[in-house]
Amino acid sequence: MPNQAGDLLSRLQRELTMALAFAGVLSLFIAVLHLIVPLFMLQVFDRVLTSRNMDTLTMLFIVAMGGLVVFAVLEFIRGRVQRIGADRLAHGVGEALLARAVADAVDNGAEGGAQAIRDLSEVRGFVASTAFLTPFELLWAPVFLTVLFFLHPTYGWFAVAAAGVLTVFSLIVEIIGKKPLGAAADATIDANAEAGQLIRHAEPVLAMGMLPALTARWKRSQVRAMRLFAVGTGRVQAISALSKAVRLALQIGMLATGVTLVIANEASPGSMIAAAILMGRTLQPFEQLIDGWRHWVLAGRAYRRVRAVIDGGSDTGVAARHPAPAGALSVEQLMFMPPGTDRPILKAVSFQLAAGEALGVIGPSAAGKSTLARMLMGLITPTAGGVYLDGHRVDQWDPADRGRYFGYLPQNVALLRGTVRENICRFSDADPRDVVDAAHFAGIHDLIGRLPFGYETDLGDGNHNLSGGQRQRVALARAVFGNPKLLVLDEPNSNLDAAGEEALVQAIETAKRRGMTVVLIAHRPSLMRVVDKVLVLVGGTVDRFGPKDEIVAATTMPVAPEPDAAAQPTTGALVPLPAAAREPRSVQQGAA
Repeated sequence: MPNQAGDLLSRLQRELTMALAFAGVLSLFIAVLHLIVPLFMLQVFDRVLTSRNMDTLTMLFIVAMGGLVVFAVLEFIRGRVQRIGADRLAHGVGEALLARAVADAVDNGAEGGAQAIRDLSEVRGFVASTAFLTPFELLWAPVFLTVLFFLHPTYGWFAVAAAGVLTVFSLIVEIIGKKPLGAAADATIDANAEAGQLIRHAEPVLAMGMLPALTARWKRSQVRAMRLFAVGTGRVQAISALSKAVRLALQIGMLATGVTLVIANEASPGSMIAAAILMGRTLQPFEQLIDGWRHWVLAGRAYRRVRAVIDGGSDTGVAARHPAPAGALSVEQLMFMPPGTDRPILKAVSFQLAAGEALGVIGPSAAGKSTLARMLMGLITPTAGGVYLDGHRVDQWDPADRGRYFGYLPQNVALLRGTVRENICRFSDADPRDVVDAAHFAGIHDLIGRLPFGYETDLGDGNHNLSGGQRQRVALARAVFGNPKLLVLDEPNSNLDAAGEEALVQAIETAKRRGMTVVLIAHRPSLMRVVDKVLVLVGGTVDRFGPKDEIVAATTMPVAPEPDAAAQPTTGALVPLPAAAREPRSVQQGAA
């Protein structure tokens, strides 16, 4: 059985390896071409100045210029290869990572997945940056050391000692900077998450005066992140400044060494100049490693967070393709226990519905009704048992088939940025007649006609141009679009007025006539008249299940209407009674 997370990780590593390999090969040629300038200086000082031969100078100049043109072309190609590799990384992993992040958000919230997408962008930017090339510059440093040893062994050993000194500085930077920089990155993520929470929940924050307190909390998080970042970067900058001074001192030392060798007639003046240039080129990647260490630390943590999202996703096997179902729904010994807890939300829930039947699910708060709805849609993998549509597990359906045959109206309605038409047709390239049919189905066609641009009205991010009831009815049209075989409605009338609720009742009756299997979660008894069966959930278990009239009569009692009953769409609620209260009066009297 293929492991989707493993495949995605392999793709991620393959793209990074390809980018590294291409950059490494080109870096070898570029490193060799870096020898042009020191070799040119060597020949000018040792041959041209002594022979005063202008033809030799001209030829050296032409060869050097030609080599520098090749150098520029290879530098351009290497930069382009880096960018292409970074783009391939984003394209090759981004779509699958987004799908995994969306799936992960069902269980763990949106923050982790959203951060993973930002982290992938950070890794992409790092792969395209000059800091990414530092290991290759270090890899080919032996090329320059070899030339230095060829010029004179003293030059070579001096450069080796200088490289060792800067390596020590690099190790010091890793020791003193890695931990605070990593902590600063985590603190920055926390601060950004708090700011995002403020923006997403702007209305209650402003309405209830929570902004000053939450702003103060965000500021504390931001100050902590800035303090950690200042500690980490301050240490790194101090070592970096010291290393630059040391490198310049080492170059001066190389020149002094060269002068000593020239005076002793052990080396030529040209070799002294060439050695000084090669010394700087040899030590350059060591200095870059010190300066760019922060980028490596942050990119490494971003890469690990991307891997964590990939590893953390659940693989349920191959997403299977199925023919159009009839709609027979079977729930068998369904159990769900959230990760990290020892208390199941649902326990041994079982029931069956024939195609075209409507089920009403009732029960007190925290009975597991919304969790059941999510499991019926295949959004949550059961801890035990399963949900089957025409005998096939719904959590293993291919996403394309699930979108075609499943309709869902969640408790918390969320319309996406786009037009009314796009939201109803689920952002597919649909026939406009099918969109209008879904709107008629949900009883919202006339309401859409009164919007500023009808079906092309742009809802934007917050959907502020629609009321809560209007959003719920548009979401209902989205749920019934395409005539799905299984329709799950989680409290679909929570924001509806009397007219909207009547339209909802008509939509459910239409769904039944079209052969849809409907699961309706609701607290208002007015909706129960359109269902065929009722399921009572109490404490995550099935308390009662059976025909509507029998179950409603045995498990509910009326609730006094609210004072302004005329303004309310309904006049009561379904309240489960204690088991003793459900027994016939004769049984209770006999027990007494």
